[in-house]
Amino acid sequence: MTAASRQHAAVDAAALLPHAEARREQYLAELAALVAVDSGSWSPAGVNRVADWCAERLGALGFATERLPVDTGPGGRPVGDVLLGRRRGRLAPEEGGQRILLVAHMDTVFEDGTAAARPFRTDGPLAHGPGVSDDKGGLLAGLTALQILLDTGREDFAELVFLATSDEEVGSPASRPVTEAVAAGADYALCLECARENGDLVLARKGVADFRITVTGRAAHAGIEPERGANAALAAAHLVVALQALNGRWPGVTVNVGVVRAGTRTNIVCPEAELNVEVRATTTAGLREAHAALEEAAAATGVPGTAARVEQLDLCPPMEESPAVHGMLALAREAAAQLGIPLGAAATGGVGDANIISGVGVPTLDGLGPVGGADHSPEEWLDTTTVAPRIALLAALVAALGGRPPAAAG
Repeated sequence: MTAASRQHAAVDAAALLPHAEARREQYLAELAALVAVDSGSWSPAGVNRVADWCAERLGALGFATERLPVDTGPGGRPVGDVLLGRRRGRLAPEEGGQRILLVAHMDTVFEDGTAAARPFRTDGPLAHGPGVSDDKGGLLAGLTALQILLDTGREDFAELVFLATSDEEVGSPASRPVTEAVAAGADYALCLECARENGDLVLARKGVADFRITVTGRAAHAGIEPERGANAALAAAHLVVALQALNGRWPGVTVNVGVVRAGTRTNIVCPEAELNVEVRATTTAGLREAHAALEEAAAATGVPGTAARVEQLDLCPPMEESPAVHGMLALAREAAAQLGIPLGAAATGGVGDANIISGVGVPTLDGLGPVGGADHSPEEWLDTTTVAPRIALLAALVAALGGRPPAAAG
């Protein structure tokens, strides 16, 4: 047993496996029902149908639930409600009880009509359907793990908090303030995206910053007096080369100029151009260094008479590794060993609600749903043979994190 796990309550993960296996058929039936609901990010009625179902399930487990309408997304497009559930345990914080936050998202990337066009189906051990892995399989795994814990009397925690968000697939623009506020009171967070295709958990995700660089020059007639102009398109081209050259300067940092716009007519020296730039980094420090490098490059456009201005449009913090996160991973591995599951861990460039939660300082581990893959595609799948062991693993991890002996808590 590791030093990290000695500070937490011992949990027999193997004892939870029969309870998870007994609920496997119920899980698959409920997963089919959830996949049958179109709940794209811009389909608030569908997302709210999923929220209704989850609220009923949480209520039956003794959770106090709250529906939280959130501000509309970009361009005023409506999004569904956020669902929040809370249930007190029998350990006070001063007795070592911890507040454990479980997070999943109810929205998918698919348009209305996809569920009817590609209904839930199984093909051998694999289940298919829109959102089967991302993230309805993980959402349902979390609810089932909580049911097992409470049915078996494992209530040594201060509080369990279940958060189901409505717009994760479009970057959580509306739900982010709610997620940050809820996460601020948690001791640990477990995010229910499905495990990687090889079964790995996720212990780190890159952060993302989006920038707009506006380049201004001076218009002139391109045939009669081009010398009076200052070509913003040329300056933008120099900037594209300079910014792409930043890749490889720092470990774990990527820079991509994804959109370039310039000019209106071929007989006018271009007076304005615009670059849209994305920076991804494994650390907040890496994002800051890259931002400074963008400013430095913009200050020297290389074309007389032109200037460039950098604006940061958005920032999603990285989900960073830390000693606390590695302690959570050690507990997960000990539970997995009892279940006969080899358990690796990975860092990924994709972002999710785990980034937002980690950004407020809460130790966060992700990928705790069953094993799945081909997300966002017609081939999306979930390995049904992993459902019971992964639910048992999740339940054991919640129990281990939830209750620490008073001496260890001190």
